[in-house]
Amino acid sequence: MADAVDWADWLRLEQTAGVGAETARRLLAAFGLPPQIFAAPYAALIQVVSEKIATALSSAPGPALQRQIELTADWCARPGNQLLTLADAAYPRALLEIPDPPVLIYLKGRTALLEAPTIAVVGSRNATTQGIRNAEQFSEALSCAGLTISSGLAAGIDAAAHTGALRGAGATVAVIGTGADIVYPARNRSLAHLIADGGCILSEYALGMPAVASNFPRRNRLISGLAKGVLVVEAAAQSGSLITARMAAEQGREVFAIPGSIHAPLSKGCHQLIKQGAKLVETAQDILDELQFSAAAVRSAVAGAQPAEPGQGLLALLGYDPLHPDALAQRSGLDAASLSAQLLELELAGRIETLAGGLLRRLA
Repeated sequence: MADAVDWADWLRLEQTAGVGAETARRLLAAFGLPPQIFAAPYAALIQVVSEKIATALSSAPGPALQRQIELTADWCARPGNQLLTLADAAYPRALLEIPDPPVLIYLKGRTALLEAPTIAVVGSRNATTQGIRNAEQFSEALSCAGLTISSGLAAGIDAAAHTGALRGAGATVAVIGTGADIVYPARNRSLAHLIADGGCILSEYALGMPAVASNFPRRNRLISGLAKGVLVVEAAAQSGSLITARMAAEQGREVFAIPGSIHAPLSKGCHQLIKQGAKLVETAQDILDELQFSAAAVRSAVAGAQPAEPGQGLLALLGYDPLHPDALAQRSGLDAASLSAQLLELELAGRIETLAGGLLRRLA
């Protein structure tokens, strides 16, 4: 992560009135890093931006910005929190490939997951019971193959996708449309804590940013941008998930859709996508085959995203449902002796417990 002086300058640039991501990138291209932008003479600035923006850039930062810097410094000091600028070497490479990458991203959790092979899973907030089941099962299967699942932490399909993904090795990334210190919707607070522990939460919005309707379609480009492809589970004809699918196609990502009944309103969007060229899928293996991913290859690629803390990778594989040790051995690829040693360490640390029948359960 950039040091406080560096990110404070970036935050000042982003918070300058009239400066959006596109204008910020134009200024960076013209002058270099933010300190050079703020040091540039007014006459040079107005060659790149409007007089109003040039005046704002030439003015001393006000108290509101200082409060935002202090709030951000406190947030960054907490374990698991990280702030990356567009110039940081750790900035996700996948987002550098999209036309409008964020200038700043706020991260909470396992940030190495952002470099792992990823599939986005999206769909309706008002999903059917079958849609929820499909989202969980597809996400769990893809995650067990080693793929990370990106979604938007919304109610319905998004929440189901995150839940299923946390049961596998690939875990999940939640791209949110609020500040990283806010959970929306509130009903997903417990799920957000699980994602921060076993996956990663990402936001491009400043801390304290509340839920604003216009932010959510915009964050969809990051959900798809992180991924190799997007799976739409259920979507009405005018669903916001179709925006994510369109952005994915524009970014050169694959689009997949699960078909349903011709009479079901939440199948209309998926059928529309299939007519437009999206791949019809019936199993998670269809996606792996289309992207030419083998489970072994993906597990190898995701190995670097496992956290350094001893046993944390095994916890991610264990997920949050009771699991038999044999199934965990299959997921992890560990031999019996190595698995037993790590399980004992985790049990002594109070991270897992053994239930009747020998099943293992992760403790919060």
